[in-house]
Amino acid sequence: MTSPDQDDKLDPAQERVLRKLRGFAAFSGLLMGFGFLALFGAIGYRVVAGWKSAPANFEGTIRLPKGARVISAVPSGDLIAVTIERDGMVETRFFEASGHAPRGTIGYAAEP
Repeated sequence: MTSPDQDDKLDPAQERVLRKLRGFAAFSGLLMGFGFLALFGAIGYRVVAGWKSAPANFEGTIRLPKGARVISAVPSGDLIAVTIERDGMVETRFFEASGHAPRGTIGYAAEP
């Protein structure tokens, strides 16, 4: 039994269509390859940039109200969020990372 590709000769119009189809498939494969390279490059960049974005060393003292108990302190970018408990109330205070100046306070209360 012979292959149909060897027995049947294509007319010139069909060969042009087949050649265009092969060109489109090659272009599509090339474009998909570049897409994968861009995707993996972006992932790699994020991983490497994440390693380099370690927070700077913080030094200094943040002044809190008398009797406040620190529950947590979290640095985030240019701010430090300090959650404290004072007189039975919980609140989060925000300070600048560089100068430790107060930036704001969020209080928490139970629903009535």
